[in-house]
Amino acid sequence: MLVSLIAAVVAAVCYGVASVMQAIAVRAASNREPDETSAGVDPGLVVRLLHQWRFLVSICLDTLGFIAQLIALQRLPLFVVQAFVASNLAVTAVVASWLIGVTLTWREWAAVVGVVAGVGLLGSTAGAEGAAQVGAVFKLALIVAIAGLAVVGLAAAKLNEPYRTTALGLVAGLGFGVLSIAARVLDGFSPLELARDPAAYAIAAAGIISFMFYATALEGGSVTVATAAVVLAETIPPAIIGVIFLGDQTRPGLAGVAWAGFFLAVASAVMLARFGEAHQTEDVAMADAVARRQANAGPAAAELLSWWPVDLPLFPALPDTTGVS
Repeated sequence: MLVSLIAAVVAAVCYGVASVMQAIAVRAASNREPDETSAGVDPGLVVRLLHQWRFLVSICLDTLGFIAQLIALQRLPLFVVQAFVASNLAVTAVVASWLIGVTLTWREWAAVVGVVAGVGLLGSTAGAEGAAQVGAVFKLALIVAIAGLAVVGLAAAKLNEPYRTTALGLVAGLGFGVLSIAARVLDGFSPLELARDPAAYAIAAAGIISFMFYATALEGGSVTVATAAVVLAETIPPAIIGVIFLGDQTRPGLAGVAWAGFFLAVASAVMLARFGEAHQTEDVAMADAVARRQANAGPAAAELLSWWPVDLPLFPALPDTTGVS
């Protein structure tokens, strides 16, 4: 149990740090004009992101976080793991204040404390996970849900701000929630088992689609608002499904404490979303400033990985062969 709780904490930290690094990388790779309010989904965004070292580091962090989440899901109920993952919003807010320079108010710091306290209560009341055996119909329904989210996400990308960022974040969060549910009901981890398991395909589809919509939300919106929407959407639905369909439960007599911790964490996340939206223009502008800082204009972004110049490309440009000086 202790190993699973530690794994859940590791997942939250990895996801939170990765969110801020992705926000900076997305702003650096974006082709959107500053006053452009909606532009749909840009398929070339991910290709351009591959030239951003921050993005590649964030992918490594996300991968590590997902592995830690899988470990946590082996022993803990979905509602506990998802609440711990939700605490990555607090990590995002703190890291954004340090890395991007966003100023957090005392209310936001109080919300960060609330998230941490909520997941702490949940961790202390976690019981054993329920039966994870489900039928093929349940797993196929996860794939259908991802297809539906893809359609909704494409429509959400056409909205104007501030609705666009929130809607895309919600769609991405629901997709990440489906991913968590699919990871929970995997039959096994051998290559043959994964090839035969519809849940494995649901994980792959959910990961790709959700990340694309999340990156699109970060492209023109607040990192705190986008991440808050993701966290809320990926936390509550899986928690409900885990209790109703997968038999998740708390330790005997601690159900009330567990739900109090769950709602404290979620309510604190809502507070972070609300206050983050109040200074959305501020943190988008600061993310832009960090993303577009010249390599010799100053230190690396807020001293994170300060040994690497901020805008040093991973793939240097080819020399000019046109003969024009």
